[in-house]
Amino acid sequence: MKPSTLVQHFGRRILFTAILSLSIAAQTQQPASPAQGSSAPASNPSEAHHNHPAPTNLQVLPKTLTGEQVHEIMEKWEGYLGTKCSHCHAADPKNIGPNGRPRLNYADDSRPEKATARLMFKMTEQINVDYIGKIDTSGEPVTCGTCHRGHLGPEPYKLPPEDHDPDHDHDHDHDHDHDAAPPAGAAAK
Repeated sequence: MKPSTLVQHFGRRILFTAILSLSIAAQTQQPASPAQGSSAPASNPSEAHHNHPAPTNLQVLPKTLTGEQVHEIMEKWEGYLGTKCSHCHAADPKNIGPNGRPRLNYADDSRPEKATARLMFKMTEQINVDYIGKIDTSGEPVTCGTCHRGHLGPEPYKLPPEDHDPDHDHDHDHDHDHDAAPPAGAAAK
């Protein structure tokens, strides 16, 4: 069965859930890390993973995600929006990190930016399910980066001057094809 037929048959939401589940399964089947107590350093310092605790307050992301998976999603969102974790997540003054600064409380919902991020995630999911998923040639799904492109506030699109056709008549309705034949039953001019 073709992917577009699957989307039509089962719905975009079910397909999204299936793909997400397969991705999670693939990540959980990765080889185990060296045993605790092993003093062998990582071969590449950039490959060392931080301990990301299991998320405790997921409201729009699947509750089955691991801390590492949520962290990877959040890193993408940071790039899409050109911001840092502290934009949405509040600092916890009672939990001081080794650098002497408060750690972030990821479960805390006090920052309005976190509610906005959740709302925007639901919006992109709805666009992908209800619109993009119904267009066979739509290509990639909509993400935060589709509009934000690395900026917290989406930059308004400005038509480049060279794309403007000075010979185009702007005093008429644009919802018609200039070369189209008149509708059936209409008199030709």
